[in-house]
Amino acid sequence: MATKSLKARNNDIANTSRQMEILSEGIFANGELPTFAEKIKETNQFPLRPKKLEILQINLGYMCNQVCSHCHVDAGPDRKEIMTLETMKQCLEVIKKTEAHTLDLTGGAPEMNPNFRWFVEEAYKAGIKDFIVRSNLTIIRANKKYNDLPEFFKKHKVHVVSSMPHWTRGKTDKQRGDGVFDKSIKALQELNAVGYGLEGSNLKLDLVYNPSGAFLPGDQTALENDFKKALKGDFDIDFHSLFAITNLPISRFLDYLIASENYEDYMISLVDAYNPAAVANVMCTNTLSISWDGWLYDCDFNQMLNLKVASKVKHISDYNEELLQDRNIIINQHCYGCTAGAGSSCQGVVA
Repeated sequence: MATKSLKARNNDIANTSRQMEILSEGIFANGELPTFAEKIKETNQFPLRPKKLEILQINLGYMCNQVCSHCHVDAGPDRKEIMTLETMKQCLEVIKKTEAHTLDLTGGAPEMNPNFRWFVEEAYKAGIKDFIVRSNLTIIRANKKYNDLPEFFKKHKVHVVSSMPHWTRGKTDKQRGDGVFDKSIKALQELNAVGYGLEGSNLKLDLVYNPSGAFLPGDQTALENDFKKALKGDFDIDFHSLFAITNLPISRFLDYLIASENYEDYMISLVDAYNPAAVANVMCTNTLSISWDGWLYDCDFNQMLNLKVASKVKHISDYNEELLQDRNIIINQHCYGCTAGAGSSCQGVVA
């Protein structure tokens, strides 16, 4: 398994324009498959427009202590892109005024931003209804300075959302690196110990499942039941919900699809599983994504393809919610990943 990001390896897939070329060429250019725009026109859903803004998703940086094989961020220890205190302060001004009820901090490992705790404390004071931190779990065990994160999260009523590809060591470590499973189990037990994930607890602990290969996730409810049974039986671990997220064909997962000669078959499976009912609730319609350097995107995936919002307002420093709501959402073929089957979002299925 790779220990460096695509960017550090000078892999051409690290170039967002190269990813866009791949997503626009071949089976989509020759008409074998309809483009996403053509597909949503069939059901009169083009152009895709925002609804009420509910979620601000803020990426605190691409630095991470892991190099997961499916990561759409291409995160890793060698990534130095980190949100500055100045940009954080601009985000806080928006958080205080926004109509959105959910704040969603992501990365990389957001906890590795040197100002992470300050930002959480300040954002907590702003009174956000649902305050999510997307944690890879192993960060809690990575260094002594992170060992108290469960208590810190509890103090600020953080809703912890954590990646857990499987309830077995082999499948987890294959996707996320050697030793990740054992550290994740220990971190989950520590979160349970302070009250997270327990029945009736308002300290929310949810898990995220991504398939470990070129296939779509199974039924979310069935997967959740399997995870709960296995983690409770083997490790006495409790959690609230499981979110099944489809891997989008960008960054490291796109590199994997091409290297394993699965790209065309995977795109065909996404198009075949297209569900117009999922289009109505895709996360770009109720979410704004803010990058580590303050640029605005329709979603986290568009951020990784450098597809900024189609608005006069493109940066957090010029934030205007009214103007931003009056825009068309930027789409491309990767969007099929969010509309396949029961749909997919950072909050799991949407249809």
